[in-house]
Amino acid sequence: MKKQFDTQDSWYDDAHEYWNNVTPTVNGMLGGYESISKIDVQGSQRFIEELVNGRKGAKGNVLSAPYIEKERACDCGAGIGRVTKHFLLNNFKTVDLVEQTAKFLEQAQEEYLLNEKEAGRIGEFICQGLQDFTPEEESYDLIWSQWVLGHLTDDDLVAFFERCKRGLKPRGLIGVKENIAVSGYIVDEEDSSVTRSEDILKGIFKKAGLRIIKEQTQMGFPSGLFTVKMFALVPESSEE
Repeated sequence: MKKQFDTQDSWYDDAHEYWNNVTPTVNGMLGGYESISKIDVQGSQRFIEELVNGRKGAKGNVLSAPYIEKERACDCGAGIGRVTKHFLLNNFKTVDLVEQTAKFLEQAQEEYLLNEKEAGRIGEFICQGLQDFTPEEESYDLIWSQWVLGHLTDDDLVAFFERCKRGLKPRGLIGVKENIAVSGYIVDEEDSSVTRSEDILKGIFKKAGLRIIKEQTQMGFPSGLFTVKMFALVPESSEE
């Protein structure tokens, strides 16, 4: 049976209208939960630490080498650049931002990420929805998507991941950080988004030809919020 969000012709238009009415601030990006921003960034850094920096023992001996290089990342559904500023730029030399709401990118360029842009740390500001975004082939060490994939229908999400696979460097990763439903789908009519269960999300990964090399639950968020999980994904054909 087709999901409700797959049958609405206005699904993406409604989401675009919703975000056009959101204030371009950190609080706006986080739906009124600005207080979780620092905890969120810390959780993401712990998740990615060994993948970008490797793992060392107590005596400084190398236990594992970094999985990816630290050259270029892409922030998908970037908003005003909160994740870019406080997380991705701490790990990568340059970051591209993809965001469909023009006023968010304007805020990023003109104020929120102005210093980083002038320092040459920001690559491109791409004003486009993820259902249409096609990354340049073999260009990114990390393509990171956080709290945005719920706006894509299942079929468009599979297609997005398939395009992202082609946008990865040979040792690149796709990073996903999303709310997780206990079961099935939870549709939010207000912002035209869906929260998927872990089984459904993992089924989409598999359908897109991706395998999980690391997964972790975000800790420290207030009670009453969705469980949030992070996944590091690579093409099924890639070597360990």
